[in-house]
This record gives sequence, structure tokens and C-alpha cells, in this order.
Amino acid sequence: MSQTFDLADIKRRMQGAVQALRHDLGSLRTGRASASLVEPITVDAYGAAMPINQVATISVPEPRLISVQVWDRSMVAAVEKALRESDLGLNPQTEGQVIRLRIPEMNEQRRKEMVKVAHKYAEEARIAVRHVRRDGLDLLKKLEKDGEMSQDEHARHADQVQKATDQAVAEVDQALAAKEKEIMQV
Repeated sequence: MSQTFDLADIKRRMQGAVQALRHDLGSLRTGRASASLVEPITVDAYGAAMPINQVATISVPEPRLISVQVWDRSMVAAVEKALRESDLGLNPQTEGQVIRLRIPEMNEQRRKEMVKVAHKYAEEARIAVRHVRRDGLDLLKKLEKDGEMSQDEHARHADQVQKATDQAVAEVDQALAAKEKEIMQV
């Protein structure tokens, strides 16, 4: 079975990295309560790591409050532990099966910490895009070596892969700049 070069697949994989970044940035706190803040958190439930939204209902009753209604009373402690150990820096307050998370005003130091986390997420996305580029270029080299592609085709496709990479990295940078502006806004 011979492999073929598919630029559309490479672009799709690069867009996947960009979408993952946007999802990660959406979970970063900007001073407003949002259900997406706690969605990436996993809970050790029933012997497996489960997303928090599979063991509880998440709601935002006030602009600075997230309410987590745990369905199973025996899971309250596990959900509270997962929230406490997450990198959100929030202090859960438990009342029966409801866990409340107050979102404090963000000070300058906390904003800078959030920007650093956003930069870390962006760098991970850039690395993922570069891995996709490397896979594409490796496939092109293999096809040329096996005689299934000419040097000219190889050079043309390699140029297309680089352009797709540049576009994906630019999208990563745009998403990061927008999030950074949102975080630093007082």
C-alpha cells in the first residue's frame, strides 16, 4: 500500500491544534465566571478519570460565582478535591451536594500568571503544528525517495506545507493576543 500526500489532511490536523488551543484558552479565567472554566477538570469517579460535567451540573448563577451540583452524594468529596487541585486557584465551598466557586477579582500578579499559562498553551499548539509539518515533510521525502514523486513536486508540496504551517502559527498568535488582551483588561 503506497501512501499519498494529502495537503487537506495536513491543514485539518493543524486546525485541530488551533481549535485545541482555543478550547484551552477558553478555560482560562479572566475575572468572569464561566462554565468552561471547570469543564477541562477531570474527577476520579467510579475508578476512572471522568470529566466533571459527567458527574455534576455546572451553572453560573452570578457573574462571579460558579455552582457545581454533584449528582451522586458519594462523589462530592472527589469533585471538591479535583476542583481544589486544579490550577485555577479557586477555593471550593461545599454545602450538601452543591459546591460553590467564588471568582475573586484578579490582581495584576494573577493576571500576569494567567498570561504565562496562555503563552504555555500557545507554545504547545505551535509545537503540535510543527509536528504535523514534520510528518508532512517526512512523507514527501519518503515519496520522493521511493520514486513516486519528482523533486519539483516535492519542492512545490513542501512549500505548500510551509505556507499552511505559517498560517496555523499566525492563527495561534492571533488567539493568544486576543486572550492576553482580554486577561489584562481591568
